[in-house]
Amino acid sequence: MSFNQVYITKTSHFFPNEPVSNEDMESYLGFINDKPSKSKRIVLRNNGIKRRFYALTKDGKATHTNAEMTALSIRALFSSPEELKSVQLLSCGTSSPDQLMPSHAVMVHGWLPEIKGIEVVSPAGVCCAGMHAFKYAYMAVKTGEVSRAVSSGSERFSRLLRSETFEDEVQKLIQLEENPYIGFEKEFLRWMLSDGASSFLFSEKRNEEGISLRVDWIEGVSYANEVETCMYMGCEKMADGTLKSYMDYTPAEIISKSILSVKQDVKLLSENIVPLGGVGLKAVLEKHGVSSSEVDYFLPHMSSEFFKDKIFNRLIENGTGIPYDKWFVNLSSVGNVGAGSVYLMVDELFHSGKLKKDDKILLLVPESARFSYMYALLTVC
Repeated sequence: MSFNQVYITKTSHFFPNEPVSNEDMESYLGFINDKPSKSKRIVLRNNGIKRRFYALTKDGKATHTNAEMTALSIRALFSSPEELKSVQLLSCGTSSPDQLMPSHAVMVHGWLPEIKGIEVVSPAGVCCAGMHAFKYAYMAVKTGEVSRAVSSGSERFSRLLRSETFEDEVQKLIQLEENPYIGFEKEFLRWMLSDGASSFLFSEKRNEEGISLRVDWIEGVSYANEVETCMYMGCEKMADGTLKSYMDYTPAEIISKSILSVKQDVKLLSENIVPLGGVGLKAVLEKHGVSSSEVDYFLPHMSSEFFKDKIFNRLIENGTGIPYDKWFVNLSSVGNVGAGSVYLMVDELFHSGKLKKDDKILLLVPESARFSYMYALLTVC
């Protein structure tokens, strides 16, 4: 059986509202217990993020849903609503859907009435969700099931980062005469996450004019069989490492314990995220017979620039070193958009004017939730 070549022929993005500076963050997210954060300066110094985007007004009112932002990024792929009708598959990844049901992708489809009745898919996950959506669209075109597909990665976490999410928990701590600050595992992510969406158009035919990105391969690996949960939401982590679901808490406990906030075990993150990602990258490059020296652009999704040197040194240790002048990241200017981050890097590079024929672009997306990774190689043509 023969398979099609698959090309990314268009990329796009959508950011809500104006960028938010480090100094202005708490104007949007609010002050917990009416006091400036103790951790904010430390986290921002390490993560290197200078600005981000929030689908919020300063009084906390939502300006866009996740599905709406995603649909707006998909519209930006096309010059007219009529062109939208050519889409045969919609594959949308996010870790922050607007609701548990219906799925994220069907809600996106609802914002795009020009697209006829087609298959839509919503991969679950965290940062890798966007790449799972990518792979589904890629495979559908690869096998000839469809000739044109769209995938997306997006996030809208800002509303969950607002101070009122944690206020009941803080008041309870005050009543117990304990430290009236939420745990670092909860507050840490308030200074990390950004809202936005980005989309790719996949086709079996490359552009007649301008560049296209041929998808050479895409691979994924999970280490959940080896490592316990690191990043979680809608649950609590027990002393033995298991998770207790929000469904097993009372409504009052869900509020008082901030069960719906997103949390991260920072110690577990720092111990595992870089080493395991390096192991997976070495294995996938060897599988496909690719040397890291062949890579022209390396696009690693990083939640924080704290990991930059650690990734660089680990790759050298593994014999897969890539010099900094080949790295292309935009974390400082757009923030950590989770499942959308790698899309936003590709989109910026695609439109940068820097790419030339035969350039090879290596994508690396880690997911700390329970340590899974996605890798892909694209070639400019």
